[in-house]
Amino acid sequence: MVIKKMVQGNFVLKDYFSTMINLENLKGVFEPGLLKEIEQFGTLQNFKEGDLIMDYGKYIRMMPIILKGTVKVLRLDENGNEILLYYLSSNESCSMAYSCCIEAKKSEVKAIAEDNVELIAIPHSKLDEWLCTYPSWKNYIMRSFNERFIELLKSIESIAFHKLDERLMAYLKEKQRLTGSSVIKASHYLIADELATSRVVISRLLKQLENSKKIILYRNEIKLLPSFAN
Repeated sequence: MVIKKMVQGNFVLKDYFSTMINLENLKGVFEPGLLKEIEQFGTLQNFKEGDLIMDYGKYIRMMPIILKGTVKVLRLDENGNEILLYYLSSNESCSMAYSCCIEAKKSEVKAIAEDNVELIAIPHSKLDEWLCTYPSWKNYIMRSFNERFIELLKSIESIAFHKLDERLMAYLKEKQRLTGSSVIKASHYLIADELATSRVVISRLLKQLENSKKIILYRNEIKLLPSFAN
């Protein structure tokens, strides 16, 4: 049993034992029969930090399951500003990609690799078929929709009811949780873009946190100090 691997647009075969290591984390998610089909029909894809995985207005022919790394998913508001919707990490998938595949419609979101990402692309032709065949696949899809919905509600609540400084703190804590590191690699401009505000405002708030001894600012990096959690 092998799985295809995409390298610069060309398909090569990845050996069986390496594939089993890549799918190890999925053993507790899917039954053996489905894992074999994922090995057979899935395409292993690798992306570097900053690579575009999905883009606005493009048809989506696959649903990604993240094996390693973190992916951020964004959407344009009515004014053309990008808003961060949620992050995807190990074993997670984008429910909006699933919806676009099933309905054969263009993407309304953009997905970007936050770091080095490895994922399995599931072809759209298998999405409905597996729903009827494998209970674990149905549970996975429904759980994915539920988790993304909850995250969207949190984002709406944050924008509507929380002050920007609280949103910034929550943003940095989420970055720390996803990366497992107290050093956040992000420019002030990027943070402002993802929180739908201006760089000047973000720079001012970050400077206030630094003056409060909660963070240390470096060029395109922010170090969270132990007092940040208090």
